[in-house]
Amino acid sequence: MLIFNFACLSGGGLSGCEMAKQKTAFVCNDCGSDYAKWQGQCSDCGAWNTLAEIKLGPAKGSGRAGAGARGAANKAGFAGALDSARVLQDIDLDDLPRFSSGAEEFDRVLGGGLVPGSAVLVGGNPGAGKSTLLLQTMCHLARSMDALYITGEESLQQVAMRAQRLQLPTDKLRLMSETNVETIVAAAQELKPRVLVVDSIQVVHTEEIPSAPGGVSQVRECAAYLIRFAKQTGTVLFLVGHVTKDGSLAGPKVLEHMIDCSILLEGTDDSRFRTLRGQKNRFGAVNELGVFAMTEQGMKEVKNPSAIFLDRSNEPASGSAVMVVWEGTRPLLVEIQALVDDSQLGNPRRVAVGLEQNRLAMLLAVLHRHGGLQVGDQDVFANVVGGVKVLETSADLALLLAIVSSYRDRQLPRDMVIFGEVGLSGEIRPVPSGQERLSEAAKHGFKRAIVPKGNAPKGKIKGMEVLGVSKLQEALDALD
Repeated sequence: MLIFNFACLSGGGLSGCEMAKQKTAFVCNDCGSDYAKWQGQCSDCGAWNTLAEIKLGPAKGSGRAGAGARGAANKAGFAGALDSARVLQDIDLDDLPRFSSGAEEFDRVLGGGLVPGSAVLVGGNPGAGKSTLLLQTMCHLARSMDALYITGEESLQQVAMRAQRLQLPTDKLRLMSETNVETIVAAAQELKPRVLVVDSIQVVHTEEIPSAPGGVSQVRECAAYLIRFAKQTGTVLFLVGHVTKDGSLAGPKVLEHMIDCSILLEGTDDSRFRTLRGQKNRFGAVNELGVFAMTEQGMKEVKNPSAIFLDRSNEPASGSAVMVVWEGTRPLLVEIQALVDDSQLGNPRRVAVGLEQNRLAMLLAVLHRHGGLQVGDQDVFANVVGGVKVLETSADLALLLAIVSSYRDRQLPRDMVIFGEVGLSGEIRPVPSGQERLSEAAKHGFKRAIVPKGNAPKGKIKGMEVLGVSKLQEALDALD
């Protein structure tokens, strides 16, 4: 026995000692943490029985011979890296070649069009219209280039029925029903499409990982496999992703770092309008907004979103104000409503729809301290009309004036637009792109505006009276 061990250690004897050992790791299906050995509970997320074994691949060599091979390979790799490294100033700065998706609103969110070799993640709630939007886009692109649509959740007949119902051109688009990532990439290598859609990444799996589709390890490895193929071939890759109950994308968080563009399709069941918002974009502006209407013929783009969000009632009512928010690269006029009512509870309610809940509570405290209006015993409800989510602080002043209007039961002028950020000391702070916001409001027929003093234009705007305020009290006095 001693002789056998000596022979193995000396590099001679049985070849089994030179065989590479298979390396494995254990990955949590919930959070993606990896461990060297199995354990019942994940130390990071606290979930039980979620660790799955994955194969990392064999070792590349052993012993002195393996070390020599690795050394030669490392030297060759270093030489190749030096040859591929380039000086920064020698890199060509020409614009990336983009091409249109066929929809201006979709191109706007993508940063101006599709970039070859980019990976785009499209997320949204079930029934929001992700598959419909991508099917329309692919049928349009297939008329001028090779396009491949991979469906893993529906049969080929279901997709064909939807295309027929939407009256889409179906004579050019290639369709395939498959969930194995190796088979998908093999088909894409043979067909060589310029645009590839995988619907959805949660149902795709690889045989190298012994876990169910949709798990953290499966989503991560399959996405990495598809993205690597897209980068090497210059193919535009669309990945459809599901969302969880809290509105975040399902799967590992690293998925959002791997892709180039992440967009979310939002919409409520009681509204036919859908908003497409860019959450990450390496080729354009973040938080860009595109608006679509869900019709019998599919998703129709809305080129003038302000018109639909300003569809106000003919009868004037208190608690309503119009604000101008900045979405990506354009201004958007939105109506905001507030309702102040006597509370029947010991703890008055503060409800905000389309706004941040904590910011509403903070602004009510500013209104009490610096505006002299006490609503501590009142229920306060705030709503952004049209299902739009306002993420910037330019809505502060319009929200407060709408609350004051509802509390006093006094209507605001219908031709007035309001925007501005409110600070904790009651000051009105300027917001970016103030001139463009006022110009957009003037185009829609607004005659008056209350804006921060820093955003007041130096010259007059034709047909509009602009009042610049620096304190909250000045804005309240303007309503009297």
